[in-house]
Amino acid sequence: MNENDTNGRRSDRGQVGIGTLIVFIAMVLVAAIAAGVLINTAGFLQSKSEQTGTESSAQVTDRVHVVSTMGNVTFSGAKGSHVVDYVNLTVMKGSGSGDINLSTATIEWLGPDDGRILTMGDSANGTQFAVEEIRDEGDSLPVLVSKKDRFRIVLNASAITGGLEERQDFTIKIVTSAGAMTYHHSVPETLSDGHAIAL
Repeated sequence: MNENDTNGRRSDRGQVGIGTLIVFIAMVLVAAIAAGVLINTAGFLQSKSEQTGTESSAQVTDRVHVVSTMGNVTFSGAKGSHVVDYVNLTVMKGSGSGDINLSTATIEWLGPDDGRILTMGDSANGTQFAVEEIRDEGDSLPVLVSKKDRFRIVLNASAITGGLEERQDFTIKIVTSAGAMTYHHSVPETLSDGHAIAL
C-alpha cells in the first residue's frame, strides 16, 4: 500500500522497486539459460573436434604397407606364352597405425584390360583375395596387430585377367576402413617358367 509523503502525495517508489527486481530476476534467468546453451554447444563442439582429430589421424596412420610384391610365373597353354598367374603382396602395419582388419578390406584391381573389386575369402579367385600368415605374433590372422606381423595377400591373376603377360601394367588399391593405398606394378619384359619375379 502506498504511503503519503510530507506534501500529501502518494509515493510509488515501492512499486518501482518491485518492478526493477522482477526485471533483474528475468535477466538473470535469461543469462543462466543462455550460459547453459553455450556450455552445451561448447561441449558438443569439443567432442566433435576430438572425433574429427581421431579420424583424421587414423586416415593418415592406419594404412597397410606393402613390403614386397611377387608374381608366380607359369606357362599358359591358352595364350601360348609365360604369364603371371598369381600376385602375392607381403603386407605389414604402417608406422603408428592401430589394428588393421583385412577381412573388412577390399582390393581394387585395375588393368590391364579389366577392373575388379575383391573381398577377402578362403581362397583367391576372380572375386576374392586370400590372406595367409608369414609371421603372426599373436595368432590374430587376418588382423594386423603387431608391428612384426607379416601377412601375404594372394591375388589370382589368372582368374581376374587370364594371367599377366610381359610388359603389362596393373594397379592394386588396398582400401581399409581408414583409407586407401594405391600401388602401381609392371610385369618385366621377359618371363621364364617356374620362377617368382618382383613386380
